[in-house]
Amino acid sequence: MQDHWFSNDTRMHHLYPEPIQLLARLHWTPLRIAKLASQFLASHDGVRILDIGSGVGKFCLAGAYYQPQAQFFGIEQRKHLVGHAETARSQLAMPNVNFLHGNLTQLDFKQYDHFYFFNSFYENLNETIKIDDTVPCLPELYRYYCRSLYGKLNEMPAGTRVATYHVLGDRMPPGFHIVEDHFDLFLKFWIKI
Repeated sequence: MQDHWFSNDTRMHHLYPEPIQLLARLHWTPLRIAKLASQFLASHDGVRILDIGSGVGKFCLAGAYYQPQAQFFGIEQRKHLVGHAETARSQLAMPNVNFLHGNLTQLDFKQYDHFYFFNSFYENLNETIKIDDTVPCLPELYRYYCRSLYGKLNEMPAGTRVATYHVLGDRMPPGFHIVEDHFDLFLKFWIKI
């Protein structure tokens, strides 16, 4: 039954209510990206992968489907989106996915091995399309979240992997190097040496 939901993006989006489906094109990871990124991040059995700004959980759910030997975690500050993610997880009966309601600045990244980041901070910039108005969106927050993420990744050990999708520029902490890129550089795979 799971194969049905992961056969294409449109079908998977039907796990969610219509207002959420309307946000999918701009805010949720396409399945082809999730498949490639999860393959890169699932470096060994039991690996713990964190999706930073997981929204309704599409990347985590798809990653868990494509890489069932890995554990996927999503952190999201909008509680109602975590609720949609949990509902979809329950419907798909995926035991290797967990969602956390919270802010990445309060999270200990050392609980995780590798990371996925689909520029969840971008909506804080002016002239961008927001998910909703339930959290503040300010340019100062964009800079604050970027600094926090940079600092947390900087503390991670050698071998840490990060997959970035639609991230502005190439600013990563020292030691992180691009080892692959796809889709005209929109999807980049990094490893800390």
